[in-house]
Amino acid sequence: MTSIRDLLGESLGIGETYRLRLEEHDETLVADHPNDASPMDIAVVEGLNRLEERPPPEPVTVEVVARVIDGCIAGRVVDTDPDHR
Repeated sequence: MTSIRDLLGESLGIGETYRLRLEEHDETLVADHPNDASPMDIAVVEGLNRLEERPPPEPVTVEVVARVIDGCIAGRVVDTDPDHR
């Protein structure tokens, strides 16, 4: 049987990585969630030391983690290479 937690985790993409363009909102880097079924955007709050600029000019690879920050699902920067796909 599938639980609500499983469905929510699936729509949020917890543990998944995405190439995202980040924008700064109220001093937090935020990205639109690429999954249209996700009820939350992504607040990037970990791995910020990898960024040379804030927000970075190019998309970066972000992993979604199982935490909620200010109404967004949390994310961590895992790669900043603009040529990485």
